[in-house]
Amino acid sequence: MRLVVIGCSGSFAGPDAAASCYLLEADDRAGRTWRILLDLGSGALGPLQRFGTAEALDGVFFSHLHPDHCLDLCGLYVLRKYHPAGPLTRIPVWGPAGVAARMARAYDLSGPGMSAEFDFREHDGAVAVGPFRVVPVPVVHPVPAYGFRVSAGGRTLAYTGDTGMCTALDELAADVDVLLAEASFRHGDDNPEGLHLTGHQAGEVAARNGVPRMLITHVPPWYGVGDMMSEAAEVYDGHLDAAVPGATYRV
Repeated sequence: MRLVVIGCSGSFAGPDAAASCYLLEADDRAGRTWRILLDLGSGALGPLQRFGTAEALDGVFFSHLHPDHCLDLCGLYVLRKYHPAGPLTRIPVWGPAGVAARMARAYDLSGPGMSAEFDFREHDGAVAVGPFRVVPVPVVHPVPAYGFRVSAGGRTLAYTGDTGMCTALDELAADVDVLLAEASFRHGDDNPEGLHLTGHQAGEVAARNGVPRMLITHVPPWYGVGDMMSEAAEVYDGHLDAAVPGATYRV
């Protein structure tokens, strides 16, 4: 399984990074490459096109319906509906309850909304897409939100999505090979509860669950990712990296 960071900026697109979007690729036994997205936030469709995969997606999974995690589906809708080669094949889009109506409102559509381009489905347990098995895990956030455990080829990646500290993070991180963890707040600041993690908290989750590798992501543009990395390193001694736009990691 390959992870390509399309966008990793927290809460809104930054000067050098789009908002949250992660491309996962895996080959099946016949050699066919399958591609899914975890989130498609504001600004992410642009860099996604550098990888030649905007037309070749097999599914999209939204962690939640804040704009920095879902809004560029509007652009993907236009790309797939009005493609010069003709309308592209309908693909599934999973999200929290109300995802189809939410995306229709985002593009000011009535009636069927984007249903000719996307097969909207609401999170309800594990699903399979080609070689991928994706398990949504509810986490704590001001709106319905999920983290994901994604497995393929005997390897598992966990993605926290946006979350405050909660017991579900241990369910996400147990026995994974890579933890893609948000870190939006600085440890020691007067941070709102139930909204985001600090780098220190992300490190605690990874250390407690024996995660061999963690990638820090979703750092807002007003903070430096180095600060979040330093916080995590205080409590976590595994392989620690910062998610970088365009970087590819083998899981």
